Amino acid sequence: MLNSSLSPSSTELVISILDLVLKEGKPLDRAYSQHFSGQQLESTELGRITLVTGDILRRLNLYCYLSDVKPEEMSRMGSRLLNVWHLFNNLPLPKMQYALKVDEDELATRIAAAKEQPALWDGCPDWLNEMGAAQLGDRWPAERVALTLPAKRFIRVNTLKCTRDDLAKKLRNERVQTVEVEGVDTALEVVSDSALFKTESFKKGWFEQQDAGSQLIASALGAKPGMCVVDACAGAGGKTLSISSQMQGKGRLLAMDVEQWKLDNLKQRARRAGAHNVETRIIASSKTIKRLKMTADRVLLDVPCSGLGVLKRNPDAKWRDTPERLPILVALQKDILQSYSRMVKVGGMLVYATCSIMPEENRDQVDAFLATNKHFRFVEDENISPAETGFDGFYYAKLERIAEA
Repeated sequence: MLNSSLSPSSTELVISILDLVLKEGKPLDRAYSQHFSGQQLESTELGRITLVTGDILRRLNLYCYLSDVKPEEMSRMGSRLLNVWHLFNNLPLPKMQYALKVDEDELATRIAAAKEQPALWDGCPDWLNEMGAAQLGDRWPAERVALTLPAKRFIRVNTLKCTRDDLAKKLRNERVQTVEVEGVDTALEVVSDSALFKTESFKKGWFEQQDAGSQLIASALGAKPGMCVVDACAGAGGKTLSISSQMQGKGRLLAMDVEQWKLDNLKQRARRAGAHNVETRIIASSKTIKRLKMTADRVLLDVPCSGLGVLKRNPDAKWRDTPERLPILVALQKDILQSYSRMVKVGGMLVYATCSIMPEENRDQVDAFLATNKHFRFVEDENISPAETGFDGFYYAKLERIAEA
């Protein structure tokens, strides 16, 4: 948390970013990009702005309640919400020229009332609280609290170029402090406030930023040198690059997605990482999948999902998404699992994964698939819990093809 108030200019930037996200529905990362481009800001000040913006979005309904400001009023009333945020966090008020005042006695009354409403205090919208309670039961309150915390900074060592010890030493020489992550042998947690992507280590491709939980999913695939491996929902390729490291750059690694721009970004990242066995392919139609029938030793299906395990990293999703979207995603996941599983050869392994903590998207999907696909067998699964690990929330299940369909 901050130890001093934001400058007036930084406060205005926070209000503008929030307005862009909440009124226009712009994803937070794009709102940052739009407002930071052309700004001559030190990395420390950028960090302060993103810290405050992220904290407000993680508990937006709480701060709106305490300040009596509606999300759509941010451009006009945001100064009062920012003042409330500072007072709530025991910081001096920022010196804004035209700031709406806060009645501190009324604020104290509202804080006391909010503490009596756990979901509000944890910054959880009603629809999400109802869904979490229904699907996770007694586990939900701890997960709800964990999702209000700032996301930790994890990186994955690129073992194509160095070891974890080598990377930690080199980063230390570049004034970046890290600690090893227990249970994830490719991960380091960055514990200093450092300009990570300006380091020589990054420019040389020694690491990628990737949550430790995400690294566990790639590791679960068990890819080995010489295999034919398909990452069928590759996106920008964080897990693809991790798999390439497992394969020591040997064998065929096919990264597929329905969006070409994501694959173009992956190509750039693969070049920097020295992941020369990565081949990209756009999924133009169902024929793309059919041509690969029973050819792969390993297939990773990191399917589109609600993202309800990564809300501390993408807090704006809580205020943009609705419960009506989940059935659409569940139907898509079912279709992808049924169709893309055809690429796995007999004796090969399929890993189904999401960045959700909701059983409806996770084990329920796997059980439904296995009930109608007897040529696959369940091997194991894991729920990666934000409350238990401090990582983002993920799920994966390993399924082995034991016969032709």
